[in-house]
Amino acid sequence: MTLLAAVDLSLKQWAGAALADGQAVDLGPVELRLGFNSGVAFSLGADLPAGVVLGITGLIVVALAAFAWRATRTATVPVRLALAAILAGAVANLLDRAGDGVVTDYLHSGWFPTFNLADVFITAGAAALVLVSLTGSDRAED
Repeated sequence: MTLLAAVDLSLKQWAGAALADGQAVDLGPVELRLGFNSGVAFSLGADLPAGVVLGITGLIVVALAAFAWRATRTATVPVRLALAAILAGAVANLLDRAGDGVVTDYLHSGWFPTFNLADVFITAGAAALVLVSLTGSDRAED
């Protein structure tokens, strides 16, 4: 989990420096383009004070960590990995937001809002949780 969060935070720092002048780097299906989000997913809550958004997201991350801690006792490896990915993305975005009240985004597809690697971790982890839940392989055998 720590490694995933560190990779995202490093990429955010790089993007903030390398793309600050408005430069974009075309990578085919995505483009590296600097953006900032003062809200949460899809800019929800962007008009709220930064401290409120930080406080709410902080509470959500704490609740998620508590849930993951309890769930991993009986969870399979895929569930543990999915929860680790979600928590890594959430922590990375929270730490990024704590500095200046915004989350740094740098992946732009042209047809979807600009996002970051932490968002990919959260989305992929959530999709994996749904998949293992649908297959019934979300609990380890006792």
